[in-house]
Amino acid sequence: MALSLPLQLLMLLLSQFIMAMGGVPYHKYQEPGTISDTDEDLTFNHYARTCPNFEAIVHNKVKDWISKDYTLAPSLIRLHFHDCAIRGCDASVLLNHKGSERWAKASETLRGFQVIDDIKAELEKKCPKTVSCADILTAVARDATVKIGGPFWENAYGRKDGLVSLAKEAELVPMGHENVTHLIEFFQSRGLSLLDLVVLSGAHTIGRSQCGIIQERLYNFKGTGKADPSIDSKYLNFLKRKCRRASEYVEFDPTTPTKFDSMYYTNLQKKMGLLSTDQLLYSDSRTKPIVSALAWQPMLFYQQFAVSMVNLANAQVLTGDDEGEIRTNCNFVNH
Repeated sequence: MALSLPLQLLMLLLSQFIMAMGGVPYHKYQEPGTISDTDEDLTFNHYARTCPNFEAIVHNKVKDWISKDYTLAPSLIRLHFHDCAIRGCDASVLLNHKGSERWAKASETLRGFQVIDDIKAELEKKCPKTVSCADILTAVARDATVKIGGPFWENAYGRKDGLVSLAKEAELVPMGHENVTHLIEFFQSRGLSLLDLVVLSGAHTIGRSQCGIIQERLYNFKGTGKADPSIDSKYLNFLKRKCRRASEYVEFDPTTPTKFDSMYYTNLQKKMGLLSTDQLLYSDSRTKPIVSALAWQPMLFYQQFAVSMVNLANAQVLTGDDEGEIRTNCNFVNH
């Protein structure tokens, strides 16, 4: 008897997860379709001798900050994504000067910079001029995920910090109104797959969005003067009550907003995706089967999220002889 598409997909995803957890080598970014040599500059024991307490320091700091403000957890994961989405994971989003990514309109709601500064200051005391801000962001995103009930994964380290940060490039990060083709091309240009797109979108299982981003969906979808017809009617009424002002915030997941689970995908099946880019994942034939598989098997999302976060953290990184540095202050280049 032939297997259904979701079941076939489930088996495929599980096999990919098993291979990834079994020691797949880390690769530097190459154009999609090309073969990359193993990047020996990214290793699991990169700081074993030079800063052996690196991960412990990050873990304790993240724990302290999130215990005071739970909403920082999804913000730190998002900060890492915004960094990796532009120029790779090189901490360019942290550079704080006029015209940098941090000053872009797309970065206005980014949070967590003070957490990174706190960690960097402590590391400079214990291991001066050793740990890159890019590696700190990578470790923080993992520990923030674990802190809110998500999976743990091993990170490879050795990234350098970039020297360039441009606001105009930050505007390229998807902001919730793009079509699926645009999203697929954006991810593929960064060495990430269709599966990574759908799984990393699942980070919206937690966190919140400013209501201004969805005003058009609620009141004037594509200039019609009406709401987006793809929104469930009850959910639409809920959003209109929550978002009377554009400056208000609304949770991505209205069902289990503080729990790291696969409810995000179940919500999409019920037409309860907050952003247009969320809901489109279930209406597009290329991404719908993956959404269905992840909704059907909650543990699959939990496991695959770790794999896709590793893929994100290792795409387009600066290492070895690449032009970059180890910043002593994450906000500024050394010179």
